[in-house]
Amino acid sequence: MTDTDEGGLAPASATSTWYASDLDPEELAFQRLYGPWRPFSVVEADEVFAPLEIPWWIAGGYAIEAFTGVRRHHEDIDVSVFRRDVGVLRAAFEGTFHVWSAGAGMFRPLTDEFPDPHDQSDQVWLREHALAPWRADVLLNPDQDGAWVSRRDGSFAAPLDEVTWTRDGVRYLRPEIALAFKAKHARPKDERDFAVTEPLLEDEARAWLSDYLARFEPEHSWRTRL
Repeated sequence: MTDTDEGGLAPASATSTWYASDLDPEELAFQRLYGPWRPFSVVEADEVFAPLEIPWWIAGGYAIEAFTGVRRHHEDIDVSVFRRDVGVLRAAFEGTFHVWSAGAGMFRPLTDEFPDPHDQSDQVWLREHALAPWRADVLLNPDQDGAWVSRRDGSFAAPLDEVTWTRDGVRYLRPEIALAFKAKHARPKDERDFAVTEPLLEDEARAWLSDYLARFEPEHSWRTRL
């Protein structure tokens, strides 16, 4: 048990027991404000989400890792569901996980009084209780009559099977679409993800990403490498 001071709070020197030791200063400051993360592994996410019987898939860095086979550090795991299924998610996790509306500078738990995410929120976070780390960043994807709709390009809608692929029973966002989301940020990890993914893209995927960048990120450096 961690020693406490007279007020019952863990001392500052105990910070390392709550936060990963390899966090950069910006990420540590973020987690100190909102709470630490201990994200699900892909196997754990499958165990949690598969029984829900709603469409779900993994995006972000884990989708890139599954496609390329190149492993890297992950600060969180991006599990996606359709926004219409938030109620199913909350009901299924009652007594297991608290579901918080996150994003757009607003943060609050989903409760009987406030059962829906903020209108500007495009994600919910999961954790077991107030003293537990966050386990998943669940992205809320719009749909159009059951078809997947891009959160960045509302004119692009497609059947979920066309924008995802499966490996070992887990559905992942296609790599070119995952990179399209990453292009806006162009963080060091996004640059690494592009570098390992670009040589493996098929012509159709390469053309799709090139067209997306031309329309939404015309000055992006990735355009000259596709």
